[in-house]
Amino acid sequence: MKTRIFDLTRREVLAGFGASAAGLTAGGAVPAVTAQLALQARPATLALRSGQPAIPIWELAAVSHLGDVRLKRGDRCEVVFRNDLPVPLAPVWYGLNGPAAADPLRGRAPTAPDATETSIISVPTAGTLLADFRLFEDGLKQPARPLPIIATETNTVAADRDVVLLIEEWRLRPDGTALAPGRDPKDTSPLYTINGTTSFELSASANERLRLRFINGSQRSVLAIKLESHEVHVVALDGQPAEPFPARGALVLAPGARADAFVDAATSAPFLLHDGKEARQVGRLTVSGKLDRRAPPLPLLPLPPNDLPDRLDLRGALRFDVALGAADAGWVRAANFSTSSAPAFRTKAGRTVVLALKNPASVATVFHLHGHHFRLLDKLDDGWKPYWLDTLAIEPGQTQRIAFAAASPGRWLIESVVTDWAAPRLVRWYGVE
Repeated sequence: MKTRIFDLTRREVLAGFGASAAGLTAGGAVPAVTAQLALQARPATLALRSGQPAIPIWELAAVSHLGDVRLKRGDRCEVVFRNDLPVPLAPVWYGLNGPAAADPLRGRAPTAPDATETSIISVPTAGTLLADFRLFEDGLKQPARPLPIIATETNTVAADRDVVLLIEEWRLRPDGTALAPGRDPKDTSPLYTINGTTSFELSASANERLRLRFINGSQRSVLAIKLESHEVHVVALDGQPAEPFPARGALVLAPGARADAFVDAATSAPFLLHDGKEARQVGRLTVSGKLDRRAPPLPLLPLPPNDLPDRLDLRGALRFDVALGAADAGWVRAANFSTSSAPAFRTKAGRTVVLALKNPASVATVFHLHGHHFRLLDKLDDGWKPYWLDTLAIEPGQTQRIAFAAASPGRWLIESVVTDWAAPRLVRWYGVE
């Protein structure tokens, strides 16, 4: 089936050029590139079970970086993407707001197999991002690993170490191979990893302040992660700073969601994961020695702000009802998507938008908003939770209301996927004019 997700009209292409021209400085000069990132879509293997052969998978890898990919807030980054897989693909960025050629609806067509494309992206805010192929999963022959992208703050953060914990879910067949999402998982068993291993180990000194970036890299499951015997203070959600608050019990993350937390290493303890059916140990923090150079503990300070608005005008907001996943509401598989389809809603730039997200399914459904972060509104619609999100899981038969400031002109995707391994990922679009 022909992929139509980039079926742009001449008018839309010209609008894209206009958006690029708007990025020029007043004197007409193009801002300098301050970072480079080489990405590769490639086949790989992953050893999931001891004593058994490694399984074939696909992955998005950063061949330009050893270890974590770290950009800086304010970077203008040249991204060179090489597709060494047999289907057209493009990396999709989660958490990257503002005008960006990386967004599927504003960028170029997927990169053909055995081809290379270069683009420029801006990194307007600091935070924990995620890049992967999940929009193209209809064509994936193997399960694919996402790639965490860290946009660091320009100010100093009160932590000794910054650690990414990418949590992933796999569905294994009896022969040990893994099943890609969107397919019937009959006769498969779930398996979970942190950073590609079923026995993740993190070593720390006593009193060491760890910034742990938890990422739910699974494709369908809402997961809860807990570090036993420690106070875990959440300082950011979905890449946006939050006023620090203690995690009561476990951190619950929808697929694609991220949470940054400060932990002062105190004692050796397990990482426990719960998938809604059972809890299992997926890793361990091992604490030894002592960080003698610190007498008083580090203060628990909020992360530097990303300049999102302090207030939202709910009284003057545009309001829309969005039924998630409803076939008669315009939701389609990404492979069948066309920009000529009707938008979920349109708004003028600068307006506040309130969405009533209705989940008609019998299981939880995950919603993702591209291009903007939103506030989760209180039940009485008279205020909001004190954090920003771009991903939300909505219980069966429930309605949640969210609000965001439409600050980024363009056409942007919204995603809906039921928390069932066999369920398709569905998309629509909205316009900011």
